[in-house]
Amino acid sequence: MSAVKGSDPGFSMLPLLVHSSAVSAGAKNALRAAQVSPPDQRVQALMSAARVLHSETGLECRDVLAIVGLDDLSACA
Repeated sequence: MSAVKGSDPGFSMLPLLVHSSAVSAGAKNALRAAQVSPPDQRVQALMSAARVLHSETGLECRDVLAIVGLDDLSACA
């Protein structure tokens, strides 16, 4: 599985999504869990959040991965 894009903290959509009224409670919980996850578990937590967003929004897999900051497009296969 790929790492989170880039190594610097740069711009992240996660805080915006966590506070958006358009995002379901389940997706917000998954996103919060990813935000506070230990570094060695962060990619897996982000993948979990991406799965929830994908299933609840209908956005394409690659778009959801980009939103949460992942670049592993093979995860969509």
